[in-house]
Amino acid sequence: MRRTTSRGAGAVSPAGGDTAIQGGPEPDASAPDPPPAARQAPYRQDELRTEFPFQLPRGYVDESGAVHRDGVMRLSTARDELVPLRDVRVQENPAFLSVVLLGRVITRLGTLPIVHDGIVEHMFASDLAFLQDFYRQINAEGHTRAAVDCPHCSESFEVELGGSRLGES
Repeated sequence: MRRTTSRGAGAVSPAGGDTAIQGGPEPDASAPDPPPAARQAPYRQDELRTEFPFQLPRGYVDESGAVHRDGVMRLSTARDELVPLRDVRVQENPAFLSVVLLGRVITRLGTLPIVHDGIVEHMFASDLAFLQDFYRQINAEGHTRAAVDCPHCSESFEVELGGSRLGES
């Protein structure tokens, strides 16, 4: 919201702090407002979110019978997607790519001391499907949806464009 009154000593600035007149000219009230992007605070690197919590629909059952459902997945790097391509199991069976990739990006699962592709390999199929979808969501950053118009009624809506296999970005 733009203020139209002139600011005197002790006036509140739009940012919420006190301002003091320093002898300079008053701002030109006829000058256009800067674009919204210019008024926003500058981007701060420490605001980048790289880890995302999840809860498996069924849960991984370890050798002792304990069920592990709560976990954390981090954003994938280019290296995470390239290294599994050298794995012999992936070369023999490309469907194994998602298992190896998920084993690299899941940083925590329940109380397990470490998560690796062997653990992902022994998960229930529904949990594997959930993790593949979750991976796509956090790594696509919202770029898997598109606005479209219905050809019959001209109503606007969004559609999901995802559907590529995990690791094929």
